[in-house]
Amino acid sequence: MTSQKEPFHFTVGQLVDILKSLPHDLPVLTSGYENGFENFHEPCILRVKHEPQNPYYDGEFQAAGDGDEVTFDVVVIRRVVRDE
Repeated sequence: MTSQKEPFHFTVGQLVDILKSLPHDLPVLTSGYENGFENFHEPCILRVKHEPQNPYYDGEFQAAGDGDEVTFDVVVIRRVVRDE
């Protein structure tokens, strides 16, 4: 990560290095809602379930919970929510 003075959290080179360390066959998802652009947290692997019937604002994929039957791993690039 860069210092707090920098407006960007990652460069292309840093992102490529992180992604190279993850399994190359995993799908990639991102968080989002509304418009504009935000920085993102370091990509991570997360187990999700597919719920295509969800409205757009809830996302087509949700974090899987204990007992969920059809789940799979993905790489997630979560946006930074500045209210955090």
